[in-house]
Amino acid sequence: MRLVATALAVFALSACAGHAADAPLPALKLDPARTTVSGLSSGAYMAQQVHVAYSDHISGAAFIAGGPYHCAQGTLQTALAQCMNPAADKGPTIATLAAFARAAAAAGQIAPLAGLAGDAVLILHGKADQTVGASLSRDSAELYRALAPQARVREDLARDFTHTFPTVAAGASCDTSAPPYVGRCGFDAAQEIFTTLYGKPSHAVADQASGELRRFDQDAYRDHGKDAFLAPTGYLYVPTTCATGQPCALHIAFHGCQQNADTVGEAFVRETGYNRWADAYDVVVLYPQTRSSLVPLNPKGCWDWWGYGGAHYDTREGLQLGAVAAMAAALGAPLR
Repeated sequence: MRLVATALAVFALSACAGHAADAPLPALKLDPARTTVSGLSSGAYMAQQVHVAYSDHISGAAFIAGGPYHCAQGTLQTALAQCMNPAADKGPTIATLAAFARAAAAAGQIAPLAGLAGDAVLILHGKADQTVGASLSRDSAELYRALAPQARVREDLARDFTHTFPTVAAGASCDTSAPPYVGRCGFDAAQEIFTTLYGKPSHAVADQASGELRRFDQDAYRDHGKDAFLAPTGYLYVPTTCATGQPCALHIAFHGCQQNADTVGEAFVRETGYNRWADAYDVVVLYPQTRSSLVPLNPKGCWDWWGYGGAHYDTREGLQLGAVAAMAAALGAPLR
């Protein structure tokens, strides 16, 4: 028993020491009009929440295997029944979700919906995905068209990959749907995301990223000091051009469930391909990280897309949205 206690104490001290070594985010020269978001699975839900809540400061978004904004309507039961792989007649009602978004915008809980007009939106879904139904990606597109007919929505649902982040050659087999959820699919999803959201690159893309992947202290960005159920450490990729003072854009990339660094190490932040395309586009990539918990119930380290962090989880009052906004502001691209 004493040995176990000693081991736990050593682990706790080493964890605190590692956390203390993480630096704050740097203030960079960012163009706040060119901030974009993306994500996979629960990260796609989170990316859409961030886009809708802060659309007056975000210019585009991309989602892989995610559903529409407010799909879970604040309950885990609804999330599981309607927002994962629902039967044909059991999915979300778009009119209900649109009504919530309009009311939230009118109350100032999210940005005015006019902020979505003209934004580029990419919706990706693999035909072999058995975890999240393709109908939910179609629902996302339908909701965007209901809320903002002027948004530039593009659906790409015909590619043959599973519930994974597709790459050309990195990760596990494309037929595998298991951590780290990065698959060799012969398709560069990161390229598709950057091309859709930013157009033509500023530089030729290289085989390897040449910038710096940094760790930072996420606890420093708790909104009003409240625990947002994030890991102590987050990641930031800074291309060399951005580190030397050239104006750059910000992209926020959200991992999926069981894809945070505590679970898969640095697979998501290194192998998805975001970083080498960030070099080509002069884009800083922020990789916020969740943590797993039993209270509240989130054992797989998912982003809060059903309300485990409180009733206002998908509005500007949400703990995780507030923390991400604080991170973006520290970098030089405020979301509010």
